[in-house]
Amino acid sequence: MEPESEYGSNTISLARFRRLLRVNANFRRLWMAQIVSETGDWFYSLAIYSLLLEFTGRASSIALALILQVLPNALIGPIAGVVNDRLPRKQVMIASDLARFAIVAAMLLVRSPSMVWLLYLLLILESLMWAFFEPARTAVIPNITSQQDLLLANTVSATTWSVNLVAGAMFGGIVMALLGYQAAFLLNALSFLASAALIGRMHFREPHAKVHNALRVRDLVHYSPMLDGLRYVKGDVRLLATMLAKAGLANMGVSWVLFTVMGERNFPLRWPGLAPQRAAVLGMSLMIGARGLGALMGPLVSARWASDRQDRLRLGILCGFLAVGVGYGCLSGAGSLESACLWVMLAHCGGSTVWVFGTTLLQINVEDRYRGRVFSAELGLSMLTLAAGAYLTGILLDHGIAPRAVALGTGFCMLIPATAWAIALRLWNTSSRRSVLAPEQQEPELSTEADE
Repeated sequence: MEPESEYGSNTISLARFRRLLRVNANFRRLWMAQIVSETGDWFYSLAIYSLLLEFTGRASSIALALILQVLPNALIGPIAGVVNDRLPRKQVMIASDLARFAIVAAMLLVRSPSMVWLLYLLLILESLMWAFFEPARTAVIPNITSQQDLLLANTVSATTWSVNLVAGAMFGGIVMALLGYQAAFLLNALSFLASAALIGRMHFREPHAKVHNALRVRDLVHYSPMLDGLRYVKGDVRLLATMLAKAGLANMGVSWVLFTVMGERNFPLRWPGLAPQRAAVLGMSLMIGARGLGALMGPLVSARWASDRQDRLRLGILCGFLAVGVGYGCLSGAGSLESACLWVMLAHCGGSTVWVFGTTLLQINVEDRYRGRVFSAELGLSMLTLAAGAYLTGILLDHGIAPRAVALGTGFCMLIPATAWAIALRLWNTSSRRSVLAPEQQEPELSTEADE
């Protein structure tokens, strides 16, 4: 990892956020693409999980859906990493968006329990496209933002994800209750077209595409580029530890299954005039919305405290793991929907802090020509533990284990990654008070209003 050095203050503020959007047209377009596509994603995810619970009556069907959404990321990750390090990442994102438009539109064909198999197949295909898109989006942020704005850009990206989750969960529940599942699928399909159009208007340099030779088909089945990336990470144990941090967030998989079941069984919210099944979706949507609200608050608060200091970013990851544990532990004893939502918010404040701080540390310390492979590997590992958490939760709930007991167990299990990261902190000199920004990092070419 590159040495830390002083680079001045990097305080997160609303004024700096407004300035970033005003002067950096590339980031603004990427941010707007994120808004439209992710809001549609939450509409569609909520629809899928509720639809499966209605069609099958089994929590394990939700767990299987989540596994099919995330496990392909772990399997295709090495190939996606090579593609993102050999091809222009802008092209990768646009192609992924267009493919996802067609895939999600095909979900409109799922109208009965006998068609559930098609939904599972389409989930796999959509997940494969996301596995190419997301590492590309993360890897281009250092190319379109200045050194001083990198932590700010990651905070904006994470909080936007959270706002989209809140909005998607809240309005998605209302749309499904009033208009049905098909409306959610249609809106999400159209969101990918809008995202592709916005990314198509971005203009920035992609130096990684010039460093490597042109992508060949045999590179996708030949493991030498993947092994190069592995050797790069293994060359610095601190970099390896940082890449593994997000893999500790298995609670993300637990939450999708657990909140779906708790929202409908433990904390149902009734709506006069609607069938109980549709009205109960609102309780689920509120819990998932609380998750998004917590994820929104986490980086906003923690990034201001961390500023531009790597030692605080690393300490913040430890605090984040502990907050997840406390939140899920207390959720197990919540007596009302309101208190349940508060504990969910605390837990995912911590989880989003781990995510943002881990991403920022990697973006700063990984060379551009390796970012695609590193972020693909990181995403694949985190999705693997997420899938394991979802699968185990579905099995436990279907075997009669109470949702509250699962929440308590999740809280205790979070002590494992917290302890592992506490040990990993010894790899760094924790007394350092230097900047998160490496002076060797090259200033990217910014796209301003003149590019409009």
